[in-house]
Amino acid sequence: MPVMTIGVSKANEGMDGISWNILGQTYVPKQHSEASFSWHATFHVGNFVPPHIHPTQDEFVYMLEGRLDVLLDGKEGFAEPGDLLRLPKGIPHGLFNKTQSDVKCLFWVAPAQRLYDLFWALHNLGPKADPADVVAVSARHEVDFLPPPDAA
Repeated sequence: MPVMTIGVSKANEGMDGISWNILGQTYVPKQHSEASFSWHATFHVGNFVPPHIHPTQDEFVYMLEGRLDVLLDGKEGFAEPGDLLRLPKGIPHGLFNKTQSDVKCLFWVAPAQRLYDLFWALHNLGPKADPADVVAVSARHEVDFLPPPDAA
């Protein structure tokens, strides 16, 4: 695992110039160490992350711009600028941009586990990846997507 380096992660810049396209969303990594991993995310209109579980990580989302509708452990809600989503490990959650504007937020997880590697793998699948491939790759990186409600 990488050791965190001292420095400033500049606005609109990712570590080493990295910017990932994760199924149409833009993720820009800001920090990565064994203890944690953070990234800036832009959810374009209509983007979402379907309900999933991080069995070994706590996840946090600090809202910067826009509104995300959220599904947290089966309960619907929303988050707006200044709000912090707390997503404990093992709790299902999904994030949805149902508005007509982009949403910007800062994510981080602790510990980092294999999420950085997962984002590279998803980026390499392309923005129109087969959902079955996304689910399989994610499971190998300790993120478990839940079946759609009709498939349960």
